[in-house]
Amino acid sequence: MSAFIEVRFKGHRQEYFQWTGEDALRLGEPVIVEAERGKDLGRVSAIGPVAEKKCERCQVCASPAPTAGDAATRRILRRANPDDLQVAERLRTEEDAVRRTVRDRARAHALGMKISDTEWQWDRQKLTVYFTAEQRVDFRTLVRDLAAHFRTRIELRQIGARDEARRLSGIGRCGREYCSASWLTDLRPVGLAVAKDQHLSLNPSQISGPCGRLLCCLHYEHDFYVQARRRFPKEGKALRTSIGTEKVLAVDIFRERVTLRSEEGSTRVIPLTQLAQEVEALGGTLPLPAAIAAPPPAAELHNTPSPSPAPGTPGTPTPSGRRRRRRDRRRKRGGSNGSEGPGGAATGGPTGG
Repeated sequence: MSAFIEVRFKGHRQEYFQWTGEDALRLGEPVIVEAERGKDLGRVSAIGPVAEKKCERCQVCASPAPTAGDAATRRILRRANPDDLQVAERLRTEEDAVRRTVRDRARAHALGMKISDTEWQWDRQKLTVYFTAEQRVDFRTLVRDLAAHFRTRIELRQIGARDEARRLSGIGRCGREYCSASWLTDLRPVGLAVAKDQHLSLNPSQISGPCGRLLCCLHYEHDFYVQARRRFPKEGKALRTSIGTEKVLAVDIFRERVTLRSEEGSTRVIPLTQLAQEVEALGGTLPLPAAIAAPPPAAELHNTPSPSPAPGTPGTPTPSGRRRRRRDRRRKRGGSNGSEGPGGAATGGPTGG
């Protein structure tokens, strides 16, 4: 019997293994697995097709998801016994002291890095140090120092602010555990445009999480806001209605109402259906916001040829005009001392003087 298994380790780190035992494994069961140059202990978090699907969505490795019969997939060696669990528990209690030691050594080497977490491999053949830094850090001397101190293989791994929050976990402003540490399988980047589409406050203190980055939960309702706003005109758009020309001040997608201001300065709030009827009665249509309007069909994007302007058309440079401008640019840059490289750029010569 062969099965594809997902195993989780400390800090929500997960890897995938092959189980060839006769008895099926259960979720949450501790197991001893093959690790790099040794053995490690983790707990089963997914089995069979569920594990294969999660492996396909995982963005950690660029290689395709291995199957249960793939020879390159590492194996689960056996179930963990109570003695194995005691060893793992003892290592977890030692890691706080290890992290403080690594932090002191990093300060002694004057390295601009923050030590976030440390993780022993179950057989103590490797110590992984997770850190964050604003820029690239040359930690080769620190690795040699730590290897001489702990007498084991040292691996320093730089992580981002979101990954640090995922490893350390905590309680968010909603009163629940971080989504990244509890159930999110992949951490998608969150841009400021997501907050703008939802008309949220752009104050960083209000839309940022404890990690200092934008909240992961901004993604949850973003699609709803985008779809809902496609039915409303854009703020600032001028419309011809039953009382004249009015400008759209604000839209309320939940109550489906639109706030308008006339040229005289008076404002009114009307339902979206009433606004559509007034505009259509005057022979117009409600314009969609350009930023989130529906894209044209694929055939229009790929199969519609773009007309090529004929030479001599105003605004279209002729071949002689292009050559003259390139010659003028080379003369300004001192191009007589260099040679013209690919694409017409002057390379290899001094500029000016």
